[in-house]
Amino acid sequence: MNTPIQFIDLAAQQQRILLKIEKRIARVLAHGNYIMGPEVFELEEKFSDFLKVRHSISCSSGTDALLMVLMAINVGPGDAVFTSPFSFMATAEVISLLGATPVFVDVDPDTYNMDPASLERAIQQVMQNRSAPLTPRCVIPVDIFGLPADYDAINAIAGKFDLFVLEDAAQSFGATYGHKKAGTLGHAAATSFFPAKPLGCYGDSGAVFTDDDDLAKKIESIRVHGKGKEKYDNIRIGINGRMDTIQAAILLEKLDIFENEIQERNRVASRYSALLGKEFKRQTIPPNSTSVWAQFSLQHPLKHQIMASLSKNNIPTAVYYPKPLHCQTAFSYLGYAPDDFPVSLNLSETIFSLPMHPYLEEEQIRHICDCVTDGVRLG
Repeated sequence: MNTPIQFIDLAAQQQRILLKIEKRIARVLAHGNYIMGPEVFELEEKFSDFLKVRHSISCSSGTDALLMVLMAINVGPGDAVFTSPFSFMATAEVISLLGATPVFVDVDPDTYNMDPASLERAIQQVMQNRSAPLTPRCVIPVDIFGLPADYDAINAIAGKFDLFVLEDAAQSFGATYGHKKAGTLGHAAATSFFPAKPLGCYGDSGAVFTDDDDLAKKIESIRVHGKGKEKYDNIRIGINGRMDTIQAAILLEKLDIFENEIQERNRVASRYSALLGKEFKRQTIPPNSTSVWAQFSLQHPLKHQIMASLSKNNIPTAVYYPKPLHCQTAFSYLGYAPDDFPVSLNLSETIFSLPMHPYLEEEQIRHICDCVTDGVRLG
C-alpha cells in the first residue's frame, strides 16, 4: 500500500474543511470571547435541531456531562447506579466520585450493550441485600461502539423501579433507535466530542441533552460553579464545566459534514462485513437501530495472531477494552470476581478493532481484510 492506513484519519477530514475551520477560529480570535462565546450557543441550538430535543447543554468533556447529570439528580452515598463493565472508565468513575456505588450489569453477547434481563436481576439483588442496603437510583446504559442500547426494554425496567435513565451516548451521537436519535433515548443523555469520536473537536468537550426544563436549568447552573442569577451568586455546588469557544467553532464546521460522514462510516462497515464473511464475529446491529461505527470490532480466538499480521503490514489496531471495569484496581473495593460478568470478560479477551473512519478507500479496506484473513490462515 502506497498510502499509509490511519486508525482514525483526522488529517483527511481536516483537509476537507480546513479553510472553513480557519475562518471560524479567526472569528473567535477577533471577538475574544474564548469561554462560552457566541459559537457555543449557536452550536447548542444546532444540536437541539439535529436531535429534536428541547435542551442541549455544552460542557468541557463527556465525563463532566455524565457527572453534571448525576449531580443534578442528587446521586450520592447510599445510592446504587447500574451500568456496564464493558466501557471506558469515565462511565463508572463519575458514580464513585459522588460517593454512590456502581453496580455492574453484564452485556448482551451479540450487541455488546447492557443486557436488560441482567439489569433487572441486578436491581432485584440490590433491593434484597439487607446486609449492605443501597437505594437503586439510576441506570447508565452505554451505547457501545456507536450502537444504541435496547432502550425499550431498559426504560420499561427503569420505570418499574422508578429509576432515572442516563444514556451514555459518548460513542453514539448520530445513531438511531427506532424513530429517535441517540441522545434522546433516556431522561437525559451525555456525549463526548473527544477528537476520536465520530463527531469530535480538537480537544475535550461534551454535551448533555434533555427535554426536562427543570433538569436543564440545574445542569446549566452546575456547569458554571453552581451559578445563580449572576457570576458571584452561587446557589448550589457545581463545577467548572464550560466549553471553550474555539472547540464549538470547530464542531460547527464538523457538524455540517457529519451526516455525510455517517454514511461513509456505514459504507466502510458494510464492506468490512461483506469481505470478512461469517468467520469473524462482530457486533450485531438490530433491525430497528443504526450505528455510527465509533469502532468496528471483531471477535476471534486468534486475536493476537491477527493483530500481529496487521501490525506487520503497518495496519494499526486497538483493543476496546482490554480489562473490563469490574477488573480494574480502582473498583476492587466493590468485591467483584473476574468471572462475575462472563460476557464482558470474554469480550475483553477476544475483541479487537480495525481502522474505522469515513476516508478509508476500497483498496485500503480490501488490504486490511486480506491481512486479517492471512493472520488466521498463517496460524
